[in-house]
Amino acid sequence: MFFTYLRRELRRRRKAALVVASGLALGIALVIVVSSVSSGMEKAQGKVLQSLYGLGTDMTVTKAAQAQSSTGERPRFQFDARGSDSDEEQSSDRVMVQGFQTLATSTVSKVGDQKGVSDVVGGLSLQVVKVSGQFRQGQFQQDQQSGGGNQQGGGQPGAQQSPEGRVEGGGADFDVNNYSVYGTDVTKPALGPLTSSKITSGRTFKSSETNAKVVVADKSYAKEKKLVLGDTVTIKSVKYKVIGIATPDSGDAAANLYIPLKQAQTLSDSKNKVTTIYVKASDSQQISTVKSTIQKNISGTTVTTSADLADTVSGSLSTASDLASNVGKWLSIAVLVAAFLVAGLLTSSAVSRRVREFGTLKALGWKSGRVTRQVVGEAVVNGLVGGALGIALGLGGAYVVTAISPTLQAEVGSTGAAVGGGGPGGGMGGPARQTASKALDVALTAPVALSTIALAVGLAVTGGLIAGAFGGWRASRLRPADALRRVE
Repeated sequence: MFFTYLRRELRRRRKAALVVASGLALGIALVIVVSSVSSGMEKAQGKVLQSLYGLGTDMTVTKAAQAQSSTGERPRFQFDARGSDSDEEQSSDRVMVQGFQTLATSTVSKVGDQKGVSDVVGGLSLQVVKVSGQFRQGQFQQDQQSGGGNQQGGGQPGAQQSPEGRVEGGGADFDVNNYSVYGTDVTKPALGPLTSSKITSGRTFKSSETNAKVVVADKSYAKEKKLVLGDTVTIKSVKYKVIGIATPDSGDAAANLYIPLKQAQTLSDSKNKVTTIYVKASDSQQISTVKSTIQKNISGTTVTTSADLADTVSGSLSTASDLASNVGKWLSIAVLVAAFLVAGLLTSSAVSRRVREFGTLKALGWKSGRVTRQVVGEAVVNGLVGGALGIALGLGGAYVVTAISPTLQAEVGSTGAAVGGGGPGGGMGGPARQTASKALDVALTAPVALSTIALAVGLAVTGGLIAGAFGGWRASRLRPADALRRVE
């Protein structure tokens, strides 16, 4: 009897049922779209952070660089001054630790021993400044007397630098080229900034190549310098064979060149030193606890998590994310509350128009509870219909967002705990960047999770129950005598 009456009443009152279902559908669809867009924002932000952090890295441990004195000694480059008629080209490399003070490699083991740490690896960030060109003895001596100092990579009186980085005049004609090098622990390839790139040509390092003279080049840098597999790259008179080309998954590469950690330590005279320790937590829910533990037990270090880095993301991605998480969330709540309230009022109004019907049923022996269950049943079905419509509309909206894939810009600022930018093709990567922030373009998608669909179904049932509660309360107050005073 319940289902027969339910089916008859829903068919007879299709328009009223559609109005209630449509209101619920609008609110549910908005929740799905906002939830899916927010999920897309988090995914896009994750791509930005991964391009700087490295896949699998939950936090990094560093030691802030000391402030340099304005009177500090400038980098010096050693050249052999030739005669004025000499056209022989000379070059000199300056390999410098980039961004941080170094940490002893023993610190890597100390961090790995902390509670909650699953894996850890150290890396060394370097910046190479290469000066090459012609230097003539006559003018060289004149510059020395005037304080120019051709042994320094710049500052010659009368020298002029072209846009390409070539300096002429002042007794010299030379090029200045700087690029970033990252010393990676080849025994742990699953952690660190190299994991944010894929080897698209050649191969990556073998675990046995701990001190081999091999190099993996970033794709953009390799293209600029016309490097191919098998070529050699010379750093500080040491030749390295190109074994692989790496392409970043998104954003900038972590470095222009990657070499084994021991080689990087040798080039920079930083034996048993690292600049950055990459940490993977055993439980992603305990990252903040692990961070506190490391900071407490290893003094003088800075621990930066992905959450810290996320706070520095700005640009249209950050603006859109704030809108989705704040304005979108409260708008969804407001629309849902309004939809539930309207559904309840419409259901209550419909019951008022059915006074004669329900009064007659009570006169025939129906108890108030049975009438209430009938009204609630109709309202729940209306809610489920609204939920189905809302899910369809929400999925359609999410599909449109994904199909359009609007491009958002993300700009990561400085947290004071990262490696500075380098040469062409992007600076040395880390949990953040100390140098001028770099804007990255990210395509927005709107993935819909099963949990979002489950939430939509739950909201549909909740909306039906709320509407049924309004109508049931109204129906329970009816008396058989009301049928005689009210005609539908």
